[in-house]
Amino acid sequence: MDIPYTVKPRPDTGLYNAKVGIWLFLASEVMLFGALFSSYILLRVGALDGFWPDVATAWPHGLLNIPIGTFNTAVLIISSVTVVMAWAALKVGNYAKFQKFMMVTIACALGFLCIKSYEYNEKFTHYVIRLKDGSAVTGHLDIDGHSPRFWTLDTVTAKKLASVKVHVDVPNQFRYPVGMKRPEVSHEGGEHAAREIKTSDITFLQAFIPATGTFFAIYFTMTFLHGLHVLAGALVLGYFTFFSKKMWETDPERLTNRIEVGGLFWHFVDLVWIFLFPVMYLL
Repeated sequence: MDIPYTVKPRPDTGLYNAKVGIWLFLASEVMLFGALFSSYILLRVGALDGFWPDVATAWPHGLLNIPIGTFNTAVLIISSVTVVMAWAALKVGNYAKFQKFMMVTIACALGFLCIKSYEYNEKFTHYVIRLKDGSAVTGHLDIDGHSPRFWTLDTVTAKKLASVKVHVDVPNQFRYPVGMKRPEVSHEGGEHAAREIKTSDITFLQAFIPATGTFFAIYFTMTFLHGLHVLAGALVLGYFTFFSKKMWETDPERLTNRIEVGGLFWHFVDLVWIFLFPVMYLL
């Protein structure tokens, strides 16, 4: 027995079943991400005034890699274009071109995830260090030429290190909002300045992880959840790319509809990132 309305639209909605289903599913996704974005806005508005490196007492600014985030945005936008082109190729009966466009879409999705993994790794080797004099710095630890991950002050103490070498972040236009005066620094050139900090002067040392502060907690929650959606979408689209030949030969319209539905989900994933990038990276 065939399931009705898998190809032809329903008379009551004017849509075939899968399209009704995807719109209902996306409605639930809007509620999920809407709640997260609302939580972020409330936390951001209610935070103390202050910027990097006051990441423990105020809302930080400029601790995310804006160029990488911008590049990832472009990657997702390209993938949204190619998934539409893949659907259009099926509409005109060109299965080979469909596969080519879909492979570009999947490559963009995997590229996005790889870049995000690199960015995560960079956060795990980036540290917030607060000192007894009330000042704070952010930067990368240099332990015998290596950048360790997930160290804390207890780790430094357990290793009996009298001091730690830190490549301290130097203030630049990305770390302070427009209109805020940048502090004067003696270091000229480059993004980091080497500094030796005594262990006895440190009161707090932790990588950029969710436990470090509210900002990082919501950053990792939202970007990781979005990354799971990218991975899920890539798996579904990849399945149709490489295992849909038989369906194309027996029921091409049904395959076309499935790609349209997958494309709608992919556009939603892209749209979430287009909102996520400016509010997390730029504001």
